[in-house]
Amino acid sequence: MAAKLIIFSAPSGSGKSTIVNHLLKIGFEIEFSISATSRPPRGNEQDGVEYYFLSPDEFRRRIAANEFIEYEEVYKDTYYGTLRSEVERIGKKGKNIVFDVDVVGGLNIKKQYGKRALLVFIAPPSIEELRERLINRGTDSSEMIELRIAKAAYELSFAPHFDVTIVNDDLEKAKKEAEQTLNNFLRAKNPRL
Repeated sequence: MAAKLIIFSAPSGSGKSTIVNHLLKIGFEIEFSISATSRPPRGNEQDGVEYYFLSPDEFRRRIAANEFIEYEEVYKDTYYGTLRSEVERIGKKGKNIVFDVDVVGGLNIKKQYGKRALLVFIAPPSIEELRERLINRGTDSSEMIELRIAKAAYELSFAPHFDVTIVNDDLEKAKKEAEQTLNNFLRAKNPRL
């Protein structure tokens, strides 16, 4: 049976990565698709663990070679994308694939895989709460935070195009809702669960 794809998208700082990491730890037959990016690593991030870190030139070379199933230049010379090789690697193991991608990337994956894919949007309770989270995270300059806030307002307009929207106003509640969503999707498509 072909792998199912569970695609999580959200504005930066919405808690998406925390929720995805929670789901990866609790026993679902899923594996994380590591995205590629041309941005530098943050904090303790490692190549091949959180992301495949590529230079902007290498990223563009791989785009030209059709090595991505989706990609986007999110900011000037800052690309994010999903390598075809990553989807193939996980699919060969017989596991379902979890994506943590931006909204445009998520919609592009859904277009390619249709009903095999579930689009889940993680929304912040408000733009102001999102601003506070980004400030408290302490990983971005004030200029980058303002860019992320502007992008978040744009990304929130895509939520109606997703299969499910989870508002992360309470992390434990959002985790439980994500668990139930994933369980329902995998059970409906895979009688083993």
